[in-house]
Amino acid sequence: MNKIWHSIVGKLWATILLLVSFVLFIVTVLLLEFLDNFHTKQAEDSLRREATTIGKIVVDHKNEDSMRQIIQDILDDETNAMIIDSTKQVHYSFHDGLNKQKIEEKILAEPKFNLSPEMNEKVVKEMILPSLKNNDVMEQYLVLMYPYHVDNGITHGIVMYQSLDAVHRTTKSTTHIVFLSAFIAFILTTVFAFFLSTRITSPLRGMKQAAFDLSKGNFDMRLPATQNDEIGQLATAFNQMGRQLKHQMELIKQEKEQLSSILTSMTDAVITFNRDYSILLSNPQAERLLQKWYFANGADENVLPPEIFHMLEHVISFAEEIEEELELGGQFYDVSISPLYSENSIRGAVAVLRDMTDQHKLEKLRSDFIANVSHELRTPISLLQGYSEAMIDDVVTSVEERNEMAQIIHDESKRMSRLVTDLLDLARMESGHMRLYKNRMDLYAFLERVLNKFMQIARDANVILSVEKIESNAEIVICADADRLEQVFTNLIDNAIRHTPDGGKVTVGVERKGETIEITVADTGSGIPQDDLPFIFERFYKADKARTRGKGGTGLGLAIAKNIIDSHGGRISARLGESVGTVFTCTLPLTDNCSEEEYR
Repeated sequence: MNKIWHSIVGKLWATILLLVSFVLFIVTVLLLEFLDNFHTKQAEDSLRREATTIGKIVVDHKNEDSMRQIIQDILDDETNAMIIDSTKQVHYSFHDGLNKQKIEEKILAEPKFNLSPEMNEKVVKEMILPSLKNNDVMEQYLVLMYPYHVDNGITHGIVMYQSLDAVHRTTKSTTHIVFLSAFIAFILTTVFAFFLSTRITSPLRGMKQAAFDLSKGNFDMRLPATQNDEIGQLATAFNQMGRQLKHQMELIKQEKEQLSSILTSMTDAVITFNRDYSILLSNPQAERLLQKWYFANGADENVLPPEIFHMLEHVISFAEEIEEELELGGQFYDVSISPLYSENSIRGAVAVLRDMTDQHKLEKLRSDFIANVSHELRTPISLLQGYSEAMIDDVVTSVEERNEMAQIIHDESKRMSRLVTDLLDLARMESGHMRLYKNRMDLYAFLERVLNKFMQIARDANVILSVEKIESNAEIVICADADRLEQVFTNLIDNAIRHTPDGGKVTVGVERKGETIEITVADTGSGIPQDDLPFIFERFYKADKARTRGKGGTGLGLAIAKNIIDSHGGRISARLGESVGTVFTCTLPLTDNCSEEEYR
């Protein structure tokens, strides 16, 4: 029932019913008032006519019996009369019904009906008198007194009284008719309202359900436009709205996906802030950056770095774009923050953080590289310049001294040539233009050939050089560029021999580990300090700053070795020996897939 009252059908039905009821009520009140006045007026006019007639009959007829008979015929069943004189003495009474005495006493007691010789007009009054049919019941009467004059000049009065019960019965009949009309109107209103529900509210209910489906994202919902009225036009407009919403949502979705793809593919961190400095949107790079910041500083996830917060506060407060370079957690970032506008007011800001750490490292490497190259070239250039000037100025006097100076100049020029060659090789490797010629080769035969080159050098240095085979009878075949690997192990073995004291030992070990082969070069020298181990594969890095120039090193050998091993898909590392010395480990993959020529 509650559902009906809250529906359009119930409201329409109640509205029409109230409207009809109100109209019927007004019409009934006016009609009853009109009928009551009309019937009362008719009764009054009838009484006046009858009173005039009775007066003429009384004057014209001297025979009392005939007079009574005629008057009785004139009066109807509900009309009574009496004739009185100026002293209110009743001469004739034509009463048909109960309570005659009481009725006449009440009428005669009314001051309005006092007779006087000057009275010429009829007097009419409604009175409450006892009933003509029931005892102890009062009814409403219409009482009329008509004065007339007899021959001797005496004034008499004819008093006519009639019960208004007939008028009331007419009113009741009219009321019943009105109530019957109201009931019929109620039935017709109900039928009409529910008829409207099928013609009006049924399409509206369909539109309501379609609107709910549309709000849930079902933009393919369509309404049948079978009518040509406003409801049909509304259905057509609703369908057009659904198509437009679907089109707009697809455009928004595409733009959102494009924006998300752009933000996701950006290498820079992008963060959008609200006016209250809360984060509205961020790409994965920004999320990783913030997580790194929170983890490194133990900060709450809602707390921004102070430097960024101050920049953001300035941008939102003064509507100015700011770009600065900040150091956050040991990393360098180029931070640019711009305000976001909504019409004429600032609704937030967008921050772009570009990681400049690698650029700083490259800049430092460039500076270090220039410094190291300058340092490495300074000594040989100084020697070349000094000895060449001595020879030009004829400072030397003997051929032996001249030959010794020429030999020094030659050695230093060779050293400069090696340095330039190593730099060029390293540049080609790091730029990805190193060419590899891979072939299948026996690893043990390869290592034996490399070690044979250093046997005499090892004997001269009083160092024992040997190969330690874990699998003595097994052949190990790898796919690699023999010349490049020879360059790696030549460098490692040469370094090991040069830094191993007399009586020491240099051991080359080979061990298979799954799908890889592990080659180690271990010496019994003083070893590389633990703090220097992470940096020994960098260009120009020398653990012992005082030991290299005299032994011909350029500081690039290990960097070149690392690039060669990396280009073969392996890795190289260094660690301290168990008791003394340093152990270099080269790990290479075991594979038979060799091409005649491969490029890195």
